[in-house]
Amino acid sequence: MFVAASTRSFSDKSFAEACHLITDLEFDKVELWFDENSQHLRPSDAVKNHEGFFAQYREATRLIPVAFCLEHDVPATMLHDLCKLAKLMRVAQITVPASALGTPFNEEIDRLRNFVRLANEETIRLSIKTKTGTLTEDPRTAVELCQSVRGLGLTLDPSYYLCGPHASREIDSLMPVVYHVHLRDSTATQLQIQVGLGELDYTRLISQLCKENYERILSIELLPELYDSEINRLLEMRKLRMLLETLL
Repeated sequence: MFVAASTRSFSDKSFAEACHLITDLEFDKVELWFDENSQHLRPSDAVKNHEGFFAQYREATRLIPVAFCLEHDVPATMLHDLCKLAKLMRVAQITVPASALGTPFNEEIDRLRNFVRLANEETIRLSIKTKTGTLTEDPRTAVELCQSVRGLGLTLDPSYYLCGPHASREIDSLMPVVYHVHLRDSTATQLQIQVGLGELDYTRLISQLCKENYERILSIELLPELYDSEINRLLEMRKLRMLLETLL
């Protein structure tokens, strides 16, 4: 397993500044977070010119790109373009959001089957994020989606199961279909808390992933809107990186 930083952790900054801060924190791998409603990194801008975007990326940072993450749903054509960009950048993993609660299950299956087909054309792994308010809010439904869409995996964000509406349910059944992981420290009442004060059992989580021969990325994804100062955020990023690297 390898530790990376998501640019979501500095999404209140420009993309170039986020990469600079991540480099200063001694990360060498980065996950690119895309949000059309953000000034940080818009998917529509990235797919306009694949080679041009990659060249701008290389000018901004020498961090190794390891994954893409989309905050919101995108049209199938844009996802296909992002898969082509990912292939150009030698990125093998893309996370897309699951549809909102209330979306008909069969409708979601059709959407995801099309997405997986497009990703497969470019040899990209596609996963949906586990998050409160979406169809993956319930771990059982998350597994059912992956079982219904061949080749689909999960981006496991255990914080939403620790303090979400299904906190009492075990998540062991998710491990065989985990393609990617997002991490921060959390409690049963707080989605994000200072590292060391939370209830997330990193040792057990890593052990569970090891049993499934998981050899991919543990991506640190902090939520900047839940911090009162940039200094605290920088400290938390460094502390969590050091903790995970020690466990690995």
